[in-house]
Formats: sequence, C-alpha cells, structure tokens
Amino acid sequence: MPLHLEIVTPEKKIFSDMVANVYLPGADGEMGILPQHSALVTALAPGELRYEKDGKVFPMAIGSGFAEVTQEKVCILTDMALGDEQIDEAAAETAIKRAEEQLKSIDHSVDAEEVAHLQAIIAKSLAQLRLKRRPH
Repeated sequence: MPLHLEIVTPEKKIFSDMVANVYLPGADGEMGILPQHSALVTALAPGELRYEKDGKVFPMAIGSGFAEVTQEKVCILTDMALGDEQIDEAAAETAIKRAEEQLKSIDHSVDAEEVAHLQAIIAKSLAQLRLKRRPH
C-alpha cells in the first residue's frame, strides 16, 4: 500500500505522487515514514528529503517547514524544495559566504531576527551543497 507524497512551497506544488516511503529531515533528526504510519505533525529542518518510487530513491534538498503525516499521506510544507539538477553549486557557496560575512558584522544581541534569517540561509545552502556533492 503506497503513500501519497505532496511537497508544497509558497510558490507552487513541487511534487504529488504515490511513493513507497519517505525520509524527512525532522527538527530532532531524520525520520522514516512508511504506509500506515501514526498521524503526526512535525517541524522540518533544512536537509535532505528522500522518497522511493518504483524501486528508485529520489533525493531533494528542502528548507525548513512542516510535515503532516497520516496513514495514507505525507504533506510537506517547506520554503525550499530542489532536486539535484536544480541546485546551482556556485550560487549556494556565494550565499553561504555572504551570510557568514553579514553575521560577523551585526550585533547579535540587538538583531536576533536578522541572525536567524542569515543562519537559515546558511542551513538551506549547506543542504543544497550536501545533496549536490553526494556521490551518485
């Protein structure tokens, strides 16, 4: 019995299909979702999402967000979802460098929101690089 996986970003629905399983980068670590999983809602951390369809594993780099799991469906709401072919390695490296430089120059005690924003940019860019640089 397959799972219906849906991945949605603010811009569009990225993916909607039946899959065998899903592995998510949960805020507390990676979690595997199989059909008939207990219902839950969980926060997602930037990292690698993987799903299996027709015996093949498909990885994606995702940003932060939430996952809603039922026995038949996994709905991912995230601010970024990119497949390997969509990742620009040079752009991700540049984003990390720029964010790290900005982090050094701001007052962390005054601008906590800006610090969190820059840390999120770094985390999402690192997720992209890990996926892109992983041996295939």
